[in-house]
Amino acid sequence: MNAAKRREIFTRFCAANPHPTTELVYRTPFELLVAVVLSAQATDKSVNLATTKLFPVANTPQKMLALGQEGLESYVKSIGLYKSKAKHLIATCRLLLENHGGEVPQNREALEKLPGVGRKTASVILNTAFGEPTIAVDTHIFRVANRIGIAPGKTVLEVEKNLLKFVAPEFRHDAHHWLILHGRYICKARKPDCPHCLINDLCEYPDKTV
Repeated sequence: MNAAKRREIFTRFCAANPHPTTELVYRTPFELLVAVVLSAQATDKSVNLATTKLFPVANTPQKMLALGQEGLESYVKSIGLYKSKAKHLIATCRLLLENHGGEVPQNREALEKLPGVGRKTASVILNTAFGEPTIAVDTHIFRVANRIGIAPGKTVLEVEKNLLKFVAPEFRHDAHHWLILHGRYICKARKPDCPHCLINDLCEYPDKTV
């Protein structure tokens, strides 16, 4: 795919949705961190249902640590892998208090040292909470980048590097959100909704649906 096509794809995404953001509900960097950790292999909708009850009770590292692992599990048990996620979050709260004054660090290296936080989660926090032009690659973005030909790669990291290389600077901050939403609602895994796709004529996927 050439640079002109890539630019036009993001120009259209921007025109259709000028201010995209995560569908996770949060108010602070800590709430976002918790929500993103909980969202691994789970839907944003299921996470929001749980955090709507959790955050009024525990929306700081101190309050969540006071809940304890079992207490936290009682709020998030509707989410897949809730036991390991609760364990990671309690350990993360402890580290935030011990090493970062209870604040979420604005630093990739520090973020990735937190239990349950990998490269993708760190990228989401840096982008959404702190406004950095990172591009977190999840299963939706990996699929879309390869399917439409915008930034093909055999691994998640390869796709991320290609997106950072190919996406124009003015679109980089929002690219993650546009691609996720496109993959979630239009360029779906089993059957992409090509007839309703605003970049159908630019997409290089050979097996478009009709």
